[in-house]
Amino acid sequence: MTNQHPNPNEVPDITLSDGNAIPQIGLGVLRIDDDGVTPVVESALEAGYRHIDGAAGYNNEGGVGRALAAAGYTTGEKRRSLWVTTKLRDSEQGYDSARKAFDRQLGLLQLDYVDMYMLHWPTPFDWRSGETWKAFDEFRAEGRVKTLGVCNFLPEHLERLHKETGEYPAVNQIELHPTWQQREVVAYCKEHGIAVEAYSPMARGADLNAGNGTIERIAAAHGVSPAQVILRWHIENGTIIIPKSVHVERQKENLDLFGFALTADEHAAIDALDGPTRAGHDPMTFTYA
Repeated sequence: MTNQHPNPNEVPDITLSDGNAIPQIGLGVLRIDDDGVTPVVESALEAGYRHIDGAAGYNNEGGVGRALAAAGYTTGEKRRSLWVTTKLRDSEQGYDSARKAFDRQLGLLQLDYVDMYMLHWPTPFDWRSGETWKAFDEFRAEGRVKTLGVCNFLPEHLERLHKETGEYPAVNQIELHPTWQQREVVAYCKEHGIAVEAYSPMARGADLNAGNGTIERIAAAHGVSPAQVILRWHIENGTIIIPKSVHVERQKENLDLFGFALTADEHAAIDALDGPTRAGHDPMTFTYA
């Protein structure tokens, strides 16, 4: 039913408000140690991923950089074919500290530029997003960042950032999966031209069994896995996704979403799984130190 050999050209791009185009599927590298992440990124590039999503807070940028260098993706045409995201550590928010941090991060990644640089959490209890954004804006003007984004921002945080900087981010990366759909945040983002990117797109696996077998029944109908059903739902919603897997076959499966489509009833059945419980952290209180 589905293609056995994913072709990276099959992954669509999402055109952002700043005109840049981001591959709709990327590889997330949260909770993989610095040594372990290198073969994971190498296998993902081999499988056809052209979008890697990292962060200073994951403590593995050096390992990602080693993988990019070993596979030849740090310069030239191969570099231009790849989208690399990283994020500022929350403890390094602020103009001067962000300038220092970004230089260090580029060095670890062995890159001259990143495609997207993001504020990792809004830290409303110690808000420095406006002054940090001034540094972000300079990185973009210098050609060292193409796209500016945020993670975990609620509408009130996006409003405050816009009030202080005159700008909305191009992307808001949030926890988003069938049982935690954040519809108000998504609607706000769509209204203001902000692309939505989902981390934990399967609730770290918890949503594979959601709805008393709803996902499994849809998967059986299409001859695909429950994970592919959930990821396909995201794709059809126009959401950017960064599923994480350290296993080569699972990495390939997570790219292989374009040989089937959900029916309207199936899509609606997944929509109906929305619930009140997040799998991750609360953006009002959490920070990556």
